[in-house]
Amino acid sequence: MVSAGFFIICTVHSAVALTCGALMMFYSDEFFVFSHGETQATKLLGSTQHDRLLIRTSHSFSGLLLFAVGFFLFMVAFVKDVDFHAFFAKGCVLLHVAMAVWRIYFDSKIEVLGHAWLRLVVGDIALGVSWVLFLVYSWREKYD
Repeated sequence: MVSAGFFIICTVHSAVALTCGALMMFYSDEFFVFSHGETQATKLLGSTQHDRLLIRTSHSFSGLLLFAVGFFLFMVAFVKDVDFHAFFAKGCVLLHVAMAVWRIYFDSKIEVLGHAWLRLVVGDIALGVSWVLFLVYSWREKYD
């Protein structure tokens, strides 16, 4: 039996990834001011013109990658194989845990970010928990 929860979670995660990717590509300055504040954003955007160009290019490619991930999640939402749903959800949980660990060990060392890494870790954990809840729900359906 195909679960509607998988489609919903994939579409919500896809919408978040597509939106954030588009914002990173086209509105990176405003995105950083909104997420980090005015003073931190100016530090993150570099001090020289060459630095700013490299950082903007890097953020544009990161946004493009995030947009592609969102598009991929949208395509995966229409897969009907229940075994694939569980496999994909487990992979997403591992990915979000790895991102949280990365942020704890590396992003926390960057002084310019301040305590923004903590908010991002909470977001990664929340996204991972949504997949865990899907797995628990699907296991309950499977073994009832």
